[in-house]
Amino acid sequence: MPSIADLLERVPSWVGRAVEWQRLQGGLSHHIYRVDVDRVPYVLRVLEPAVSAAGLGIPPEQEIANTVLAARTVGAQVYEVLPDVPAVVIEFLPGRTLGAAEVCRPEIIPSIATACRRLHAGPAFGNDFDIFAKRAELLDVCARHDLPLPDGYLDRSSTVDAIAEALLKTRLPSVPCHNDLLAENFIATGDGVRIIDYQLSGNNDPAFELGDIAAEADYDPDLVGLLAAEYFADTDEALRSRVRLYQVASNVTWTLWFTVHHGLLAGPEGAFDYAAEAADKWGQAQEALDDPGLGRLLAAASATFPHP
Repeated sequence: MPSIADLLERVPSWVGRAVEWQRLQGGLSHHIYRVDVDRVPYVLRVLEPAVSAAGLGIPPEQEIANTVLAARTVGAQVYEVLPDVPAVVIEFLPGRTLGAAEVCRPEIIPSIATACRRLHAGPAFGNDFDIFAKRAELLDVCARHDLPLPDGYLDRSSTVDAIAEALLKTRLPSVPCHNDLLAENFIATGDGVRIIDYQLSGNNDPAFELGDIAAEADYDPDLVGLLAAEYFADTDEALRSRVRLYQVASNVTWTLWFTVHHGLLAGPEGAFDYAAEAADKWGQAQEALDDPGLGRLLAAASATFPHP
């Protein structure tokens, strides 16, 4: 990666101006900086090609293209693209980064649902995303690099296949989705909740978007039901069950994401503990896969439902 000093000189509008920068915490894969130019803040997002090469994100050029499209709805504005780096200069959103506890507060769930609807109503992305295809891809990465899987992971494959089959029996129209909505990718601003970081974005079932939010924030069934009702403006059991099944699928697949990141792209000692996160997600996935109530969710999600 070019030095930060070199990168700053590559942005034409910054040349000859007073520039200060600092590394931002929170990015698990790429390099994120706040850059103040004549006291006006921007974000410089430097993409690491090794991330997509390992199956942990979409190609940099696709992520940049999706970031540009998402800026029309809930994303940050894009001011400069440096495709050869690759990097992108985006708007510094004035607001509050949400935390895990905050996205579990019932009173903020309507704002989260609104942000998702805004993104999903925007222009389609140039690529598609499917959580079960991603699982197969990451399993292949683990096999090729001899990365150890969590205990019992493959033993649950028939159950995961049953979830995929139930979700494929009926489909919602595909929409542009973020597909990785952990709490820190939500920014509460004066004009509503905005969404950042399009590393795994692609057109997808909107119920996965909701299920992924639920998985990242460890929602209980009541919160899942509230999120689904706010998004769909409907309390239909089939829709709610669909979101809950995608919550399981999210934990199942992102277990492998953290396994691969730990095995191939581990950071310096003391950085984020990817192995521990993989273990935590697999623990949650196992509990859901072994739950006696899973059969009821499969049956409910297979039923017909009203389209939003």
